[in-house]
Amino acid sequence: MKRSHAAYGMMVLAVVVCLVFLASPGRDTRKPVFGDEAPKNLRKVSGTVRKGDVLSRLFQRNNLHVADLSRVKEAADGVYDLGKLSSGRPYSMTIDTDDRLNSLTYWIDDDTYLSLSRDGESLTAAIEKVEYDKRQLSFSGIIEDNLVASLGPGRDAVLLALDLSDIFAWDIDFNTDLRKGDTFRIVVEGLFSGNTFRKFGDILSAEFINDGQRYLAYRYDVKGHAGYYDVEGRPLKRAFLKAPLNFRRISSYYSGRRLHPILKVYRPHKGIDYVAAAGTPVSALGDGVVHFAGCRGGYGRLVIIRHRNGYSTWYGHLSRITKGIRSGSRVAQGDIIGRVGSTGLATGPHLHFEMRVAGRAVNPLAIRSVRAEPLGAGHRTRFRKYVASMERRLAEAMPLTGTSIPSMLASVERE
Repeated sequence: MKRSHAAYGMMVLAVVVCLVFLASPGRDTRKPVFGDEAPKNLRKVSGTVRKGDVLSRLFQRNNLHVADLSRVKEAADGVYDLGKLSSGRPYSMTIDTDDRLNSLTYWIDDDTYLSLSRDGESLTAAIEKVEYDKRQLSFSGIIEDNLVASLGPGRDAVLLALDLSDIFAWDIDFNTDLRKGDTFRIVVEGLFSGNTFRKFGDILSAEFINDGQRYLAYRYDVKGHAGYYDVEGRPLKRAFLKAPLNFRRISSYYSGRRLHPILKVYRPHKGIDYVAAAGTPVSALGDGVVHFAGCRGGYGRLVIIRHRNGYSTWYGHLSRITKGIRSGSRVAQGDIIGRVGSTGLATGPHLHFEMRVAGRAVNPLAIRSVRAEPLGAGHRTRFRKYVASMERRLAEAMPLTGTSIPSMLASVERE
């Protein structure tokens, strides 16, 4: 009896040992799926979308398994339309040894990217926001010809010049007011990915000395809305911009008597002519209601906007009027109302601009609209501290004389 019990025990022990042995990972001969932790050799490729590129062409160029093409499209469906790849946008991929896609990153714009990644046999897609490292950069410059040239070459410098001109658009007409020797200083956010500069962010403070007059601007947030204020805390924004165009020269100033270039007779010139390339956007000088939009005699295509207190602005010789700009429609300051052209009595592309008060023509360059009230008492202490900190940063500004923004940024990246 004891012998039979011993034999039974030996049999149970043998079964247990076999089960443990079979369950051992070393005996698993299954091929691991793509999501497992088993190491895989991945190759990374990156490039830029070329003109005319579609997703299938990117697959062919990088020798990707064609079966993954439909999976990528399915994953991105409802997240991002991969049929709208934009030329010039960067992308990167990781690919396994079987030429199957492991991940895809496509930069939609400077702030967002599409991320596709594999999980087992499926792909998932999401739009991610770029998390930039923000650094404060400060530099200064001297006007020799115009603002863009003074900041140096490159897309970033041009965009920064436009932002700076927008900040002071109520005080300085960058078409007419700039003088050789004018100076500027800027504190601006530099957006970095790792140690690589990607683009400029918001201008935090700026100083512009124009013809001996000092203008200051400080970016300040009030109840979630950021705006620019002077040193006294008064908003820079006013009822009217100084000009309806940026970075263009004026060919003819306001005068009481001018030789008309086509009619060859002297007659009052009740406005300003801004010479600009055909198609240049024309902005509304202030908030208002469209009184007229259409063709009118020598003005050609014309838009008239009525503003408060009896003011009206006239925009003539337009090549076209923006869709939706019609009599009775409301416009906001800075809205694009049309494009520069040469319709009507015009010798070439330019904008004829007039300002009238109660129907009487006035010199637009002489108009100085009043600023709004300064920040309330609850903001003054914090605003003054902010101004003091920005003044210190402005004082540390790196001069661009003999260098340029790209070379300055290159030195920052090496630090």
